[in-house]
Amino acid sequence: MKSTTAAPEPRKLTVKGQATRARILEHAAALIYAEGVHATNNDKLRRAAGVSGSQINHYFQTKESLVLAVIEWQAERVLGLHRSEQFDRFESLEGFRKWAAFYIGYERAYHEGCSLGSLASEIIKTDLDVHDELADAFAQWREIFRDALLRLQRQGRLSDEADPERLASLLLAAFQGGMLLAQVARDISPLRDALEAALDYVETFARSHDA
Repeated sequence: MKSTTAAPEPRKLTVKGQATRARILEHAAALIYAEGVHATNNDKLRRAAGVSGSQINHYFQTKESLVLAVIEWQAERVLGLHRSEQFDRFESLEGFRKWAAFYIGYERAYHEGCSLGSLASEIIKTDLDVHDELADAFAQWREIFRDALLRLQRQGRLSDEADPERLASLLLAAFQGGMLLAQVARDISPLRDALEAALDYVETFARSHDA
């Protein structure tokens, strides 16, 4: 895979083709996480995913197109979870507490880290033209928090003094930083402390019935 050609437009795939492409992306993401972007090549990916080199090149003509697809795939998983009913669509501050509890309670959280954050840490070291897509994924994540906080503010459940934009950045930064420190310490405490401190601060802006 060359790294200089732009990613092709997505094509319509058969069900089997979609499954093969998804399997390639899953293993590509794991390889990038474990070995880095530069060390992830066709040969390693072919063996890991159980596909041929021609199949990889059929779906991803360049390394850049593969990395772009991995970003999109990981982002869809993370953002899809946050947009689902898992955390009550963040319709209350309790939804944010459920979000924190979900990751704090995940026993492998400090082993695996954040899938999107770990991917980002590898990709930003490269000269591939994919940084805008990566930044957009994190921007969408932050917007989920911001939009939820804005809704609460408009409903009168969050003080007018609250700045949803800044609070959303705080929550995302607490998660990413706490997850990294948890990985280093091999203990969930840094993530728990970071998220609980961030949410405690957010809740200082709560009106009495949402506190």
